[in-house]
Amino acid sequence: MPTSEQDFLAAIDRHFPNQAEGVLLGRGDDCAILDAIGPLCVSTDLFVEGAHFRRSYFTPADIGHKALAAAASDLAAMGAAPVACALSLVLPDSVDDAFLDELLAGMAALSTRLGLPLAGGDLSRGPALILDLAVFGRPSPAGVLLRRGTLRPGDELVLIGEAGLARAGLLALEASGRAACEAFPAATAAHLRPEPRLDNGQLLAGLPGVRALMDVSDGLARDIPRLLGLGTAKAKGGSKNLGADLRIDEALPHPEALTYFRSQGLDPLEAFVLGGEDYALLAGVQPSGLALVLAAFPAARHIGTVSATPGLRVNGAAFSHAGFDHFAKE
Repeated sequence: MPTSEQDFLAAIDRHFPNQAEGVLLGRGDDCAILDAIGPLCVSTDLFVEGAHFRRSYFTPADIGHKALAAAASDLAAMGAAPVACALSLVLPDSVDDAFLDELLAGMAALSTRLGLPLAGGDLSRGPALILDLAVFGRPSPAGVLLRRGTLRPGDELVLIGEAGLARAGLLALEASGRAACEAFPAATAAHLRPEPRLDNGQLLAGLPGVRALMDVSDGLARDIPRLLGLGTAKAKGGSKNLGADLRIDEALPHPEALTYFRSQGLDPLEAFVLGGEDYALLAGVQPSGLALVLAAFPAARHIGTVSATPGLRVNGAAFSHAGFDHFAKE
């Protein structure tokens, strides 16, 4: 690992430019200064070895990419435009210079593509590899930030991206390690290298009829109630008495997910709803705006409707399986 903080800062400077639009003062002072006139979206995301990733099948570049991707997806979830990010990093003694360089390179490549420059952060030595990303965004040119808890009965649910594919990738990697990448390339890539949908989120923010938006990080079963505002502080218009009716068939899951889940004797439709770490976008749309959203996103799927009857139902049957919870015990 770096033998001094200066070595680490030099490694950062090799990969990340220190000037960018929206960053008035970059790394090197006590604080970065962002151009933040008007609303500023702020989110943080932890990426912890053993809880969120394993070095046995994540490459260092995968770790850097996914840590930033997961954090940036929170900006996409509100339709925000990227401004900057900050990285706090805990390094164990087992991380050498080559590992750190590859991790930073993987993060920097995504940072450049997203237009999300690194404005600062912190470094410490510790018992495990931990990355803590803070991301900052502002309203897109449409001027709208989409929130949860604003839906009404009859509103339509639209999924942009895959559900269940990253779950298949995780299970395959856990079972076979990196060898799973050959057998299930799309599923393992969905788990190791998810793509935050920042452009999609900003486009949704500009479409009439889109009432609410979030990213699907813990699976539809857990995230749909969150989109409805259940168990959270809700925007005006939210209701505790909402539910959802999903219509899921075997044309919806990705072919690799279907193949994997069937090979393991698992129900592909249940796995689609349970999902986890797909970072798709889930939009709630007024009925009058549904056609426009589907026209703007030809690959999007209309998966269900908000109901005045509480609970989640899939193809008419109650769905009681919970999605992923960081604090649930096995």
